[in-house]
Amino acid sequence: MKFLIVGLGNPGPKYEDTRHNVGFRVVEQLSDDWAPGTHGDLARITHRGKQIVVLKPSTYMNLSGKAVRYWLQAEKIPKENLLVVMDDLHLDFGRLRLRGKGSDAGHNGLKSIDQLTGGNNYARLRVGIGNDFHPGQQADYVLSDWTADERIDLPKLLKDASEACLSFCAHGLANTMSAYNR
Repeated sequence: MKFLIVGLGNPGPKYEDTRHNVGFRVVEQLSDDWAPGTHGDLARITHRGKQIVVLKPSTYMNLSGKAVRYWLQAEKIPKENLLVVMDDLHLDFGRLRLRGKGSDAGHNGLKSIDQLTGGNNYARLRVGIGNDFHPGQQADYVLSDWTADERIDLPKLLKDASEACLSFCAHGLANTMSAYNR
């Protein structure tokens, strides 16, 4: 059985340590062996007998669907074995929320994936980044660096989220939701 785990973010050093790239940071916990591929960087890992393709799209956040669709088709991975990891400013910093499907909630990466893969029927792990910004400052907030206090707790958040990704592949959606949604 094969899975595709996609961390959403934007490529390049300008975005590397921003809140919007927490999806990249989570999947980087899964492997140190990345290779350039079509529409992104790939890692291939095995966990509890499951083959996992891990992807950091190079298409920029708003066009993530192009990379996801390509790799689902190229690897012949069913959509029920897709997990997308991304930032969520509707969740407090440090909270995780795994769902089997759902709305894009205004997240442009999810909008693109929904449009190009034919719906929202895939798992997504939302990683809370908080919402400490004034009206109209959302874009600046998600593209800003972590605060000093957040940096202290970030390693544990990344570890927990990456373990949730592996649990999704090994133990399924329902068990992982019970264990990691908080």
